Amino acid sequence: MLTPPEPDRTSVFLVDDHHLFRSGVQTELAREFRIAGQAGDVDGAIAGIRATTPDVVLLDVHLPGGGGRAVIDAVGHDLPTVRFLALSVSDAAEDVIATVRAGARGYVTKTIAPAELSDAIRRVRDGDAVFSPRLAGFVLDAFTGDVSAPADPELDQLTAREQEVLRHIARGYAYKQVARRLNISVKTVETHVSSVLRKLQLSSRHELTRWATDRRLV
Repeated sequence: MLTPPEPDRTSVFLVDDHHLFRSGVQTELAREFRIAGQAGDVDGAIAGIRATTPDVVLLDVHLPGGGGRAVIDAVGHDLPTVRFLALSVSDAAEDVIATVRAGARGYVTKTIAPAELSDAIRRVRDGDAVFSPRLAGFVLDAFTGDVSAPADPELDQLTAREQEVLRHIARGYAYKQVARRLNISVKTVETHVSSVLRKLQLSSRHELTRWATDRRLV
């Protein structure tokens, strides 16, 4: 009787704010990897990663509490052996480039096949950079100084949370919806919107939406 192969002992921590999606990924990956833990927001991810020190963090880009970049910023320097692989529905150039600049070793979209995701995890664990084919060009252009992601001083003056709120408002979400999605109060959303309008010298939500649309942020 043949003995089944031992599972890969690579430890993976899952971060995604959609519980059903996270559960599905966990079920799929648990056949091959050791699941160190999971979280649905920034604070939970930071605490869980610090507690488990996984080999690879599979990280969504847009999360309640500050986004995937906030997770990398909080633990990346303190835990240099932990590798980050972004797994997102977004294939926007600005999301890809910002996440890689924060310290992610790869970025793949949620359309990836299970076998390809497993391969990407192993490659990131081993130190390779992994990107979905369409996204690799964004990174190459950005880091060779080409035109894909020019510097935007206006956008750069906004904090990560202000940029998150800006994108949600520009996509048409009401303040209460933004508050619920980002797990913050309506008052905090209003404060961030006021700050964004002031920094960008805009006077209305309509102008903000047009500003974001012109820069392909939505």
